[in-house]
Amino acid sequence: VPGGTAAYPSTVLMDTIPAKIAGCKEIIMVTPPSQDGKVSPVILAAAKIAGVDRIFKLGGAQAVAALAYGTESVPNVYKIVGPGNAFVAEAKKQVFGMVSIDMIAGPSEICVIADDTAYADEIAADLLSQAEHDALACSVLITTSDKLAAEVASEVEKQLQTLPRADIARASIDTFGQI
Repeated sequence: VPGGTAAYPSTVLMDTIPAKIAGCKEIIMVTPPSQDGKVSPVILAAAKIAGVDRIFKLGGAQAVAALAYGTESVPNVYKIVGPGNAFVAEAKKQVFGMVSIDMIAGPSEICVIADDTAYADEIAADLLSQAEHDALACSVLITTSDKLAAEVASEVEKQLQTLPRADIARASIDTFGQI
């Protein structure tokens, strides 16, 4: 899982479970630490549940390079999977052939379609889960409920206050976010 991609437990699970099913002998995860140098306990719990064998605190294009070439502390791997920003996509492009990759993806995007029975806090978290990946990410909510639209907009602002990558998410939401 290259740079910044283990920001949410669902990413850990969606990248690890297929590898387990495919019979990979060892699952290595990389995730950038927070500013205090720690990895979120929620991410660590998701990694344990999913069956990750080893975790390294690094992210971005440098994580892709470390996984492809190996370092003194990070072994090289056979395949690199997971989303990331434009620099991660370029790094994956550069190492393709030396190591297998899942794909060269563009900016993250999400479209949530919801009616008035949906929970605004969950929709906001889903929208921000993609917005925090890259300032070019696109997060969209489609709803027929004016009430839900207002609640989600308010909840996005509330959740941005505590989001570690709020500056990136804010740029994404302001430029490419829509309700």
